[in-house]
Amino acid sequence: MEQIETDWKLKLRYGKLKTPYQHYSIISEGVVEELSEGFECPKGDAFMAMKIWAEDMEQAADLFTYVSSQIGFQIKGKLETWETDPNEPPRDNPHGYDIKFTPFESA
Repeated sequence: MEQIETDWKLKLRYGKLKTPYQHYSIISEGVVEELSEGFECPKGDAFMAMKIWAEDMEQAADLFTYVSSQIGFQIKGKLETWETDPNEPPRDNPHGYDIKFTPFESA
C-alpha cells in the first residue's frame, strides 16, 4: 500500500502524472448544525478543515462553501487557504476530502 502512495506522489512531482488541479487545504470558523451521516462533531462553534483538489483558490473556496452547507456546517469566518502537498491523488474532477471538525467554546 505504501509503495502505491509513493508511486503517485513521485509521478506527480516529476510530471509523469498530469492534472489540471492544484492541491489546497482550507480551514474556517463556523457553527456545526445537524451534520450529515458520516460526520461527527458536537453542535456549536467549531473549525472545519478540508483538503481540496481544484483548478484555483477561487474554485477551492467555492467547493469548500458548497460542501460545508451540504453537510451541516455554517461558515462564520473567513476561509484560510494554503497550497499544500496532497495526501490523496487527483481525480478526473475537483473534489474535497479529509474533512475534520474541531469544536471550541466561545468566550
